[in-house]
Amino acid sequence: MPISVRAVLVAPVAALLLTAPPALATNYTLWIHGKNSGGTQPGNYADFSNWGPSSTAAGVNKKAVNWDGRQRIGGQNYRIRDALDCFCTGTNWCYIAVHSAGDLQIGYALSLYGGSARYKKNAIPNSSGVCGNTDGTTQVGWNIKWVDVASGAGGGSELADKGEWATSDPIVSDLVTTTARSLYNHNTTRGIWFYMFAGSKGTFYSGLLPGQDDDAVSYHSTGGVAGSAGGAYCNPSDWFCNDLTTGSGACEGGFAKWSYHSVKFRDDGEAYGHGANGNWEGIVSKVRADVVTYAR
Repeated sequence: MPISVRAVLVAPVAALLLTAPPALATNYTLWIHGKNSGGTQPGNYADFSNWGPSSTAAGVNKKAVNWDGRQRIGGQNYRIRDALDCFCTGTNWCYIAVHSAGDLQIGYALSLYGGSARYKKNAIPNSSGVCGNTDGTTQVGWNIKWVDVASGAGGGSELADKGEWATSDPIVSDLVTTTARSLYNHNTTRGIWFYMFAGSKGTFYSGLLPGQDDDAVSYHSTGGVAGSAGGAYCNPSDWFCNDLTTGSGACEGGFAKWSYHSVKFRDDGEAYGHGANGNWEGIVSKVRADVVTYAR
């Protein structure tokens, strides 16, 4: 029996209708805050109260990754992994922006969990900040383009060493310089670059912090300088201190940076402090400007 023209046309159309459309790739910008008083809403990716007005431009499809900034890194890191699973798996990709102890959070996640199997998620979070699976398949780690770090505390702070943050907040013990530096392998970033933005405005108690500092964290940490303890690093104008170099090369004196860590901004003018002050200020402003330009 001859096949009708109608049958020839209908069959391919029916096959197309039965085929699921491919998932569309989406880019997101995740903002991970540092030590705070716990006022943010964990799991609420629209709560930018730690940073400033949510209406402010801060990268493509920006999301606030909130966690209890009073608690220890390991106990709260699941919040960061939930967000990475939600928005940085499957066909979706992420730009990451972090501040202060948020540097420890993303570094901890990548080093200890970045080689693990992650379910591909649908980027639709529930009230706890957890997203559903797409097709039940997994991938290794997350799809991350790069990490911008504002005043990174990956190397800890001498304010924690000296008891200047003498509070009952458990996170202070993680910010002791030797503890922060041994919390995970900082060289293990899964090949993802950390771009460091180091402020040096300082304050009246800067004598407690070695080298240049932004009033909370010194250049040895904000510049991603490797080693088991902090050291004194400065701007080139300071003759009595080794320079924190820009880029990924060793600092003056031959002191190396961690792998895949590069100083993108060094505050030679001593103009940028540590805090965002609820208005995207300080060294956070430099990261926000960078993210607006490049996170698309």
